[in-house]
Amino acid sequence: MVTIVNTGDDIEFYGLHISPDVDIVTYTLAGIVDEEKGWGIRGDTFNCLDMLRKYGYETWFMLGDKDLATHIHRTLLLKSGLKLSEVTEKIRKALGVKVKIIPMTNDKVQTKIVTNVGEMHFQEYLVKRKAQDPVLDVKFEGIERAEPAPGVIEAILNADGIIICPSNPIVSIGPILSIKGVKEALKKTKAKIVAISPIVGGAPIKGPADKLMRGLGIEVSALGVAKIYKNLLDMLIIDNIDRDLKPKIEEIGVKVHVTNTIMKTIENKIKLAKEALNCIGL
Repeated sequence: MVTIVNTGDDIEFYGLHISPDVDIVTYTLAGIVDEEKGWGIRGDTFNCLDMLRKYGYETWFMLGDKDLATHIHRTLLLKSGLKLSEVTEKIRKALGVKVKIIPMTNDKVQTKIVTNVGEMHFQEYLVKRKAQDPVLDVKFEGIERAEPAPGVIEAILNADGIIICPSNPIVSIGPILSIKGVKEALKKTKAKIVAISPIVGGAPIKGPADKLMRGLGIEVSALGVAKIYKNLLDMLIIDNIDRDLKPKIEEIGVKVHVTNTIMKTIENKIKLAKEALNCIGL
């Protein structure tokens, strides 16, 4: 299994390279993620951050002590000359993760949110300003020059099946799809492609997908998600709440599978994963 992960959220704090999406995927697969917070490492402390605050640094981006060790390790390896994909491979192996994790690119890409109070990094928009500002546009700075990381295109072309997870379609999946060659590979691959809608009943389960979609003029619904992915998908999995949208989605050429997509328990997660695998014939 290969997981291709967004790096548009990557940011530098205190001289350290932070890869939020790569880290949460890695920590989750390693079984150490803080599920209650939805980020970071379970049981982590924030002593370093507390001390940095006393020294006058901004501490709005919460980095736990164990989490900081990951960022220090990553930064040192990057400074030694390794690429982000090589560093990610070392970290996932060190944490005992069997699934291969590939960052979408080794090049610098930053997701910027254009709001009525100015343009800002996605992390500043989401974490510091709590997604309170009206969204006017979303930019992927550096995307034109970004090459897919080694293994990204090959993983898509050689896949037995592809699942686009129920992440934010604008800022989590969008940057990956914008990397050169990715959409072409998705259209060329013989693998079936299924996506799971992150929008249920006209709202995201978590995160600011609704504010971003609305700001870009996209309907905040499973139908809106289908329109974003329509030329890439064989099937969209939507929640039971949205079953009435099935005919409209199928009208635009996307097959629909209706089930429970709200993952409150590990049993819910396993059931949805099995259904997604069944939808791609695995």
